[in-house]
Amino acid sequence: MTFLCGAIFVQAKQPAIPRDAGIEAKVEKTLSKMTLDEKIGQMLELNFDIMGGYDATGTWKLNETMLDTLISKWKVGSILNAPGTRAVTVAQWQEWIQLIQKKSMKYIGIPDIYGLDQNHGVTYTQAGTLFPQPINLGASFNTELARTGAEITAYESRASNCPWVFNPVVDLGRDPRWPRIYESFGEDAVVNSKMVVAEIKGYQGDDPNHIDQYHVGTSTKHYFAYGAPWSGKDRTPAYLNPQIIREKYFEPFKQAALAGTLTMMVNSASVNGVPLHASYEYLTKWLKEDLQWDGFLVTDWADINNLFTRERVAKDKKDAVRIAVNAGIDMSMDPYSVDFCILLKELVNEGKVKMSRIDDAVRRILRAKYRLGLFDKPNTGGKGYQKFGSAEFAAKALKSAEESIVLLKNEGNLLPLISKSSQKILLTGPNANQMRCLNGGWSYTWQGSKAEDLSEQYNTIYEALCNKYGKENIILEQGVTYNEDGNYYEEHAPQIDKAVAAAAQADIIIACIGENSYTETPGNLSDLWLSENQRNLVKALAKTGKPIILVLNEGRPRLIADIEPLAKAVVDILIPGNYGGDALANLLAGDANFSAKMPFTYPREINSLNTYDYKVSEEVGTMAGAYNYDAKVSLQWPFGYGLSYTTYEYSNLQVDKSQFTANDVLTVTVNVKNTGARAGKEAVLLYSSDLVASVVPDNKRLRDFTKIELNPGQTKTVTFRLPAKNLAFVGADGRWTLEEGDFILKVGNQTVPVVCTQTKVWDEPNI
Repeated sequence: MTFLCGAIFVQAKQPAIPRDAGIEAKVEKTLSKMTLDEKIGQMLELNFDIMGGYDATGTWKLNETMLDTLISKWKVGSILNAPGTRAVTVAQWQEWIQLIQKKSMKYIGIPDIYGLDQNHGVTYTQAGTLFPQPINLGASFNTELARTGAEITAYESRASNCPWVFNPVVDLGRDPRWPRIYESFGEDAVVNSKMVVAEIKGYQGDDPNHIDQYHVGTSTKHYFAYGAPWSGKDRTPAYLNPQIIREKYFEPFKQAALAGTLTMMVNSASVNGVPLHASYEYLTKWLKEDLQWDGFLVTDWADINNLFTRERVAKDKKDAVRIAVNAGIDMSMDPYSVDFCILLKELVNEGKVKMSRIDDAVRRILRAKYRLGLFDKPNTGGKGYQKFGSAEFAAKALKSAEESIVLLKNEGNLLPLISKSSQKILLTGPNANQMRCLNGGWSYTWQGSKAEDLSEQYNTIYEALCNKYGKENIILEQGVTYNEDGNYYEEHAPQIDKAVAAAAQADIIIACIGENSYTETPGNLSDLWLSENQRNLVKALAKTGKPIILVLNEGRPRLIADIEPLAKAVVDILIPGNYGGDALANLLAGDANFSAKMPFTYPREINSLNTYDYKVSEEVGTMAGAYNYDAKVSLQWPFGYGLSYTTYEYSNLQVDKSQFTANDVLTVTVNVKNTGARAGKEAVLLYSSDLVASVVPDNKRLRDFTKIELNPGQTKTVTFRLPAKNLAFVGADGRWTLEEGDFILKVGNQTVPVVCTQTKVWDEPNI
C-alpha cells in the first residue's frame, strides 16, 4: 500500500481565492450607497461588555438602549467577546446576536459580524465540545484531526449564531518562555502551515466564497512573529533577521492566505523596531499585494492605542489611527470606545487618509460578510444543529486527545499498567484532580479559571483512573495544590509528608505535575523551572523506592532535569482538553497506543533554548587553547521524539532523482514496518539538510510529514512529493536561493544523498 504526501507549495501570483463575480457586484453596489459614517462604522469592532452590565444578582444584562445607540448612531459593524469573558448558553447567544442583527439590518442594512475566541472548541459556549489545545494537534502530526476539530467547532459556533472565530493560531512556538506556546502547533513552520490549511478547510468548508450555515470565517493570528519576543514576555518586541522572518515566521500565514482564510488578526508587538500595526511593508505589500489576498485585517485588543501609549511611534490616538489604517488595518478592535470613528472621519476630511483606503477596507469587510451569507441569512442555529455537544463529537475529541499525548520514557516497559491489575496507585501532584489544568486558557473563561462548574460532567485524571482501575485502587494525596484564588503559578503550602506517607500503601506512583491555566500577559514567568514545591514532591517520593510515572500537564516545557532521572516513565499530556483524563487513562492501561511526538524541543537547561532547526554553527566542541569554549546543544527531548507500545522499522529510503534542479519534484519513498506486537500509528517525518551553503545552513529542516496506521507485522510504503524549490533558503541579499551542492534527505534512521546541479536565484518574494 502506498501513501502519497504533498509538501506545501503554491505559486503565489494569482488571487488567494478566485473571486465570485456575483459577490463582487453586490459588494460594489452596497459600497456605492454607503455614507462615510457608515463606512467608518464598518471598520470598528466593539466589545460586547460595554453594551450592558451586571445586576444585583450578578447576572449580566444587555442594555438595549446602548446597543441601539452604538448601531444607529455609530454604525458599528462588528462585536466580539462574551460578557465577563465567561461562556454562556446557546439560547443566550441566540437571543443576543439575533437582536444585534435585527438592529444592524434595521439601521444600516448591513449585518454585524460577531467574533469569538473559539481556540480549541467553543470556548465561550456552555455544553459545547472542547478539543485538545493546538499544541496537542501539533504533537499528533495528524492534519485530519485538526480539520475535524475545526469543522465541529464551526458547527457548534454557528449553532450559537456566531459566524466568525479568532482562530487558527500559527505563531511559531519557538521560545518556551512565551506564555502562548500552547496556542500554536509548535516550533516548526511546515507543521504550522499544514495544520492551518487543514483547520481553515474545516472551519470554512470547501468553498471560501460561499461559507454555509455550518461553517464559519477564520481569523488566522497573529500576523506575524508574535511568538518570538526577545524577552520571552507576551506582547514585547521581536528581533529577527530577515531570513528567518521570510522562511519561517511568515510561511504559515502565507499558506493561510493562499488557503483563503477570511481574515487575519495582527501581531500586537513590533518586529525589529517596527510595530506590525504600523507596517505598510508587512500588512499591505507582503500580504495584500504580493499574495493578492483579499480578506480583511483586524487589530488585536486596542492595539492601535498601543502605537502611541506603548510603542511611541505616534503622538496621540488620532496619529495612531492614521498610521494603522494607512498601513493596511481594515478593522479596529477598539473595545471600549467609538473614538476611532470620530478620529478617522477627521483624518479623511483632512486628506490624511484617502477615501480609496477607506473604500478598500470596507470592500474587504463587506466581501467577508457576503462570503459568510450574512446578508441573506444574518442568523443561524436552532433547528438543524442537533449534534451540538453530542456523543459523536465527544468521541472525536477523545480520539484527538489520545493521539496527542506523548510517551517520553518507559524504562523496563513499566507501561502499560494493565487495567485489570489490583495494584495500588498513589496519585499525587497539583494536576491530579482538576479540570482547569486539563483545558488550559481559553476554556469557558479567558484564563480558564473559575470555570470548574462548567466542566463538572467531565473526568479529572483522578476520576478517569478510578473509572479505569477501580476507586479502591487509587490513593489520592496531592502533596502540592494550586491556590485557585491567586495567580496561575501560586500554590498552597505543600503537604509533601502526607504524600510520602500515602506512598507506603502504594505499589506505584503517578505524579501529575505541571502548570495551572493561563494565557497572554498573565501567563508570563521569570523562571522556566517547574515549581520548587513540585520538584521537591517528586524527590521526596523517589526516596520511597516506589516506581514513579511523571505525567506532565503544561502549556510550555518547564525544566525538570533534576527530577526526570527519578522517574521510570514520563508522559507529556500537554493540554488535552475535557477528555484528557480519559485519554490518559486509556493510554496508561494500554487500551489505546501512544503515537504522538514532541511538537517542540524540550530544553534541559535555561541557557540552551534551542530549536531542532538550529544553525550548524551553534553546536561546536571544546576548542583547545587559552580558552575552553563549549557550545553543545543540550536538550531534554528533541522535536519529533515520541515512544509507542510497539516498534517501527524504516527501510529502503529512495529518491527518484539523485540529481536535480529547481524545476524538479523529488519523489521520496520509504518503507515503514510495525515490528512490535500491537497495532499503532506512526508519524513519518521527512527532513532535509543542506551540507554547504553561502549562509550558515540549518542543522536540518522538516519538509513534510504524514501519519499512517500499521497492524503488527504490516509494512506500508510512504511517498512524499517534494518540490526541489522547497529546499531553497533566503540568502544574505534577501532573495530566495537554491544553490548547487550536496543535500541529505532523512526519514527515520534512513538517509539518502541528493545533489543540486544548478544554482537558481529568484527575484520574486514568494516562490
